[in-house]
Amino acid sequence: MLTIVSTPIGNLQDITLRALETLRDCDLILCEDTRHSKKLLQRFDITTPTKSYHQFNEAKECAPIIAELKSGRNICLVSDAGTPTISDPGSRLVKACILEGVEVNSLPGPCAAVLALTLAGLDTERFQFVGFLPKKETAIKKELFNILYYPGTSICYESPRRLINITKFIEQIDPNRSIVIARELTKTFQEIVRGTPKEILQHFEKKEVKGEIVLLIAHNPTFQSSYWRELPLEQTLDHLENTFKLSRMEAIKTLASLRDQSKREIYKESESD
Repeated sequence: MLTIVSTPIGNLQDITLRALETLRDCDLILCEDTRHSKKLLQRFDITTPTKSYHQFNEAKECAPIIAELKSGRNICLVSDAGTPTISDPGSRLVKACILEGVEVNSLPGPCAAVLALTLAGLDTERFQFVGFLPKKETAIKKELFNILYYPGTSICYESPRRLINITKFIEQIDPNRSIVIARELTKTFQEIVRGTPKEILQHFEKKEVKGEIVLLIAHNPTFQSSYWRELPLEQTLDHLENTFKLSRMEAIKTLASLRDQSKREIYKESESD
């Protein structure tokens, strides 16, 4: 059997009793980084053998691990922190286990996205987890439009070096949006910062952004197709082109999505102006 075991995201005391027992009793622990995981294992006197299993070797290691599981071995999967498969390696192995008829179990435990959501003070009835935002600027902006249009809370993981630029992008699109930065969760310097993009930027002007970051973006009910339809077409297209460095056709496609209209309608209207 494969067991997915969540591990602490900062404070080692957040490990569950069941997780400790399972890690002690299994035959092998698959680790995203064995050196990192051994700090936790040594802290709780766990001597179970470990093996590296990460994004760079999971394709090669998947079949041999399935063979071991089929032979009757009990194997645990952990990541460096939090819940495996959630923006961490493991999904490929879980899918392979299901296809091969190998039993899979998962133990509840720490997850930065869920912890941040409980602290944010935003809508928890409907939310989406986006993981890490794209690396390319154009792709980031496209993804942000999708996020800002979502009728609930959006949760992202982000790096400290990119957080300021992401916040500036949000300010350009919707300056009244409420966002929350959850930083260094469960650690000594845990910090929750709430406000508009401008307020977030002002906060981090005073100090360097450091640590693990969870970015939460609230739903704004005024950010709907009716809002975008009320704005002057040509002015809005120019804004999309100049601010977000979009081509004319990309701006038309984006505005069509925001207005809930067809690209052809937007194009014809822009040609007639």
